[in-house]
Amino acid sequence: MEYGDVMEHGKSCCFSGHRPLKLPWKYDESDERCIEFKEKLFAVIGAVYDSGIKHFVCGMALGCDMYCAEAVIKLKAMHSDITLQAAVPYRGQADNWNEYNRLRYDRIIDNCDEVTVLSESYSPACMAIRNRFMVDNSNVLVACYDGMSGGTWNTIRYAQKKDIEVIQLPIE
Repeated sequence: MEYGDVMEHGKSCCFSGHRPLKLPWKYDESDERCIEFKEKLFAVIGAVYDSGIKHFVCGMALGCDMYCAEAVIKLKAMHSDITLQAAVPYRGQADNWNEYNRLRYDRIIDNCDEVTVLSESYSPACMAIRNRFMVDNSNVLVACYDGMSGGTWNTIRYAQKKDIEVIQLPIE
């Protein structure tokens, strides 16, 4: 599928958040702060589901994007009406990742109901294009955010301009 060629889902929720190097625990997901964060994230996504939103869109980056997708997959095991869409910024996104992260990426893709690839190759703008695509096709943005500038801040600002509800989940 190409940008703009999207299945109709009704209300949707997308995600934005930091990659591991910007997280206090970096790649150590056994860190108590990460475990607590993932529990809060699951509760927030559950509340979004309870509000009537059944379709979720993930940008497939390392870190918070994967946490969000995995939380949706966990929720999907409890609710058969949930759908998950991968918004892949460019074909081959995970090709240069280590084996663990490529396998994790593949597991998430395998659990998606829809995969939208926004570009055939990497470009400096492809992540921003992916973020706008997600916001343009959502009613709610869950932002895993520490207050610093960057891609998540830009996505929050774009969602606010589009009058999309933003739920900020602080990273501490």
